[in-house]
Amino acid sequence: MAHHMAHHLARSLLLLTALDLSGCAAFSPDSGMTAVSDLTNQTINKDVAFVRSAEGTEAVKATVRRLLSRPLSADAAVQVALLNNKGLQAAYNELALAETDLVEQSLPPNPVFSISRISGNGASEIERQVVGDILALATLPFRSDIARERFRQAQLRAALATLRLAADVRRAYVRVVAGNEMVALLTDAKATADSTAQLAVKLGETGSLNKLDQARELVFYAETTADLATARQAATSAREKLARLMGLWDGGLDFHLPDQLPPLPRRPQALPSIEIDAVAHRIDLQIARLELTALAKALNLTEATRFVTLLDLAGISRRTRDPESAPFRERGFDLQFQIPIFDGGEVRVRQAAETYNLAFNRLTERAVNVRSEARDAYRIYRSSYDIASHYQREILPLRKIITEEMQLRFSSMQVDIFALLTEARQRLASLRGAIDAKQKFFLAQSELQTAVNGGGAPASGGDNSTTVAAAAPADGGH
Repeated sequence: MAHHMAHHLARSLLLLTALDLSGCAAFSPDSGMTAVSDLTNQTINKDVAFVRSAEGTEAVKATVRRLLSRPLSADAAVQVALLNNKGLQAAYNELALAETDLVEQSLPPNPVFSISRISGNGASEIERQVVGDILALATLPFRSDIARERFRQAQLRAALATLRLAADVRRAYVRVVAGNEMVALLTDAKATADSTAQLAVKLGETGSLNKLDQARELVFYAETTADLATARQAATSAREKLARLMGLWDGGLDFHLPDQLPPLPRRPQALPSIEIDAVAHRIDLQIARLELTALAKALNLTEATRFVTLLDLAGISRRTRDPESAPFRERGFDLQFQIPIFDGGEVRVRQAAETYNLAFNRLTERAVNVRSEARDAYRIYRSSYDIASHYQREILPLRKIITEEMQLRFSSMQVDIFALLTEARQRLASLRGAIDAKQKFFLAQSELQTAVNGGGAPASGGDNSTTVAAAAPADGGH
């Protein structure tokens, strides 16, 4: 009877293993990148590539060379970065590693085979044993399901890294082009201030200009020179950051950019449902939803196995040979499990439940924050548009009229050169304000996109937890 039971259990163990192997997950040909590519294309209409071959490398290089052969738009700069940034490629490597975890969790545990032989005084004993973890086999479907949720999270994290890089590139692009525009403006202003300073020195030497007025003209030149040096430094650093984000080095650093930011759109976007869109589309919230789902499944699994933490079945075959008797074979089985005398599983169940509650509360907090971020991003977008538009439609045209009228009065000798130069300083301040306002608008436009889709700066505080919060319903309840 014992012989029959041991043989039956061992055969059942091998059969279960074979069945589970037939249904286990296999490596996908794209390492999960299709989902990342689809999401990126739908969100920002850009292509991504996971480069893992020499042919892929050459194709990426050819595309990057083509994009860099003409002045870069913001969209072209983003596309270069998504293809060429090695940090993003490392994020895709992490996705490929996450797939290995999925496959590993979908495989049944390997049975352990052992054989031992003991002999002495003419007698010998041979023992063969096959050991399998029955509990691991029984919970394999649950563990595989959880692993698939984790892998989907990894895909969303890769997509989030893609959007974050795109947002960083757009911000850097706006800053470097605005910086170049400011440098050009201050270069012209410095030339004017230089001429004025030289005139002030000559008039001072002839006694036609008192010391106070002479100092005023000289300080304008000195301040403009310092402002130009600061602007050049800022523009150079912004260009270096953009080059880093695009993954460029050596020969790729001579890329060309336009001289000015594009004109403002004719009218701002109207987004009455921006809060709902943000809660529905934010990738970090999608990751959090999956985290909560995985934790719920893990909690059910913990409750199901709270009393049995180790269950091994061993099929044993033992053969004994004695010189004074005929050889005989012994068969049987060995069942091992942990007796819950001191820990009945309450600790693990409580840990799982509190981990779930923690994730749910972070979920609700993050959903509330996302709605607030979306509202604030839209308000900043609208106000920055209004300010930049006010400069373009009101302040700069009025400054142009004032300049033209002052030049007419100077030509008819109704005002002197110093009144004209005072007006030039004021016009320079307005032009600088207009550039700064336009830069803030395009930065706000980028932040608005990230507020809806994700890809902003990593959150601080509680949002850095491994149990990131998932999204609450659009009305904020649960």
